[in-house]
Amino acid sequence: MLRSTAPDQRSSRKDPDMSTIAFIGLGIMGSPMAIHLQNAGHDVRGYNRTPDKAQPLAEVGGTAAGSIAEAVADADVVCVMVPDSPQVTEVLTGEDGVFAHARPDTLVIDFSSIRPDVTTGLAQQAQEAGFRIVDAPVSGGEAGAKNAALSIMVGGSEADFEAAKPVLDVVGKTIVHVGPAGSGQTVKAANQLIVAGNIALLAEAIVFLEAYGVDTAAAVQVLGGGLAGSAVLDQKAQKMLDRSFDPGFRIDLHHKDMGIVTSAAREAGVVTLVGSVVAQLMGAARANGDGSLDHSGLFNVIAQASGSGQSS
Repeated sequence: MLRSTAPDQRSSRKDPDMSTIAFIGLGIMGSPMAIHLQNAGHDVRGYNRTPDKAQPLAEVGGTAAGSIAEAVADADVVCVMVPDSPQVTEVLTGEDGVFAHARPDTLVIDFSSIRPDVTTGLAQQAQEAGFRIVDAPVSGGEAGAKNAALSIMVGGSEADFEAAKPVLDVVGKTIVHVGPAGSGQTVKAANQLIVAGNIALLAEAIVFLEAYGVDTAAAVQVLGGGLAGSAVLDQKAQKMLDRSFDPGFRIDLHHKDMGIVTSAAREAGVVTLVGSVVAQLMGAARANGDGSLDHSGLFNVIAQASGSGQSS
């Protein structure tokens, strides 16, 4: 189990098995994850470029750091949850970054979803700089983060996975070591391919049902009880029926992820026929100005293609 060696005024009340954790990136996903870690007894120092986003963590006893350097000083573990490859690279390798200011042998857990090749390169840099690192992208969206029920696919060495497990167990429900560095990102890309395809087909099904005047709520209920049932149907169908697309996972981010899928598939010589179409649909949704909507807002593109017009 990881242990904190950082001085802490609360150390007399703190479980010695708890860690000092720096959490970089306190957005829709990162904020509830950091709060769960603080509530579990860890000493969490959060940093976000928008300082106000650290307030929820501070309200439960965590610390709002003014910089990455301040957050990672004397940390046992550094968690990263930022949008894309350039941001992860900057957080880890920048002048104010983790590699420049964290203690040697610090364990880095990258929860972000980024390109597998970038992850592999960063893992090599981490090793050369004396750090341990695992890529641990997550699935489950905002609800999974808030409920500590995320699925986490982890790439890295077995030893580093075991070291990260006490942290992962706090924020996730299904946690699997899937291979060496970069493997977690590859599995996450596959996850996003499946989810995007399911969302597109669910949208088409609802447009189809509505065209025939079917009781769509009843239809969704019975479909969910059969082979067509899925987590996507359970979580996204009602959003489509209500035309309510408040973001749990934004189209902008899923568009980014589909770019990762298509690029990685091309490099491996894999043909993703359906995936390529869905990637174009995500791009169309973004071009239509829907990038800030939940990815269930892909429904708008499907509805427009059927002549139903803008539906949100």
